Amino acid sequence: MHGDEGPTIRRLLIVRLSAMGDVIHTLPAVQVLRDRFPQAMIGWLIEERWVELLCAPGTSLRGPRSLQRPLVDWVHAVNLRQWGKSLLTLSTLEQVARVGNDVRSAKYEIAIDLQGAIRSAMLARWSGAPVIYGAAQPRETPASLFYTRNIITRGEHIVQQNVSVVEPLIGTAMPPPVQFPYDEAAEQRVETVISEMGVREFAILNPGAGWGAKRWPADRYGEVARGLASKGIRTVINYGPGEAAMALAAESASGGTAIALSTSISELIALTRRAKLFIGGDTGPLHLAAALKIPVVGIYGPTDPGRNGPYGTRSVVLRNPASPTTHARNAQPDLGMLEISADEVVEAAWSLLKQGGQECPPHTRKHLGDRP
Repeated sequence: MHGDEGPTIRRLLIVRLSAMGDVIHTLPAVQVLRDRFPQAMIGWLIEERWVELLCAPGTSLRGPRSLQRPLVDWVHAVNLRQWGKSLLTLSTLEQVARVGNDVRSAKYEIAIDLQGAIRSAMLARWSGAPVIYGAAQPRETPASLFYTRNIITRGEHIVQQNVSVVEPLIGTAMPPPVQFPYDEAAEQRVETVISEMGVREFAILNPGAGWGAKRWPADRYGEVARGLASKGIRTVINYGPGEAAMALAAESASGGTAIALSTSISELIALTRRAKLFIGGDTGPLHLAAALKIPVVGIYGPTDPGRNGPYGTRSVVLRNPASPTTHARNAQPDLGMLEISADEVVEAAWSLLKQGGQECPPHTRKHLGDRP
């Protein structure tokens, strides 16, 4: 049964500001809404640095949907980090006013906060939408005070929880495949680079992660590259801003079997589409690979793969039972994670590659403590 607003929704705002993996985990819920309300005007409030997940560079942030902006009709980009550093300057005040005017001019009927933070809930209220949906138990408890509809979420994985927030509007739904922007220029650049590298079938290694406790040692990624090379699989080590040292350390440890490659988000989407496999920790590029249905080996430490693991693709998650479940942003690697060997990662990767197109459950979790 659909909610009272379901049959007549015309203008809907999504609030999910960051970060990369979290935005990707929100996409299935928005795809459900798009499928249910194909003619609705859907907007999204998002941090500028993640806009490429919704809209290819050089594409207008509003207007008719296209391959370059397939999901939403209007992207409202904010830069809260920069605004906080220069809040009282004329330039910042003008930017804040412009975004605020744009959001309110859309006259959204409903805003849905899928971040669950005080600032995102305030922005949902700031939109002027008379109805605001959010989780009854959001990440920051006071956020719920800004909602007019507090939804009890269900499901173990955050993708399922996000979809459950919108179900009062659309009824029970399975998370569908999501659409990412198609950037022709990025596709061509990536095709040229991998052609020049002589790489056609390859795995992506991603040594970076949001904080130290989630990072498996870079030199072990190099060992994995050597192990895969012995099986005829080349590897590309992807890295983003601030991750060059890790990527170059992994490349050095690979003994010439891997190539480090820095990419923009659009280029990473293009690169990942071409990959046979992705290997990395709990980080945005892993969740991008899962959303694109690329097989994934997840190397997990303190975060719970039940909630934040690769979703909707063939996967093996390696996690030591000794790893505590915590989101504390510790700088040092999780000790349990350090017990995961390169050989075990190569074995997991090879098992996925051998499966080829065979179907298997979307979550295949292998815990080191389960080994005979």
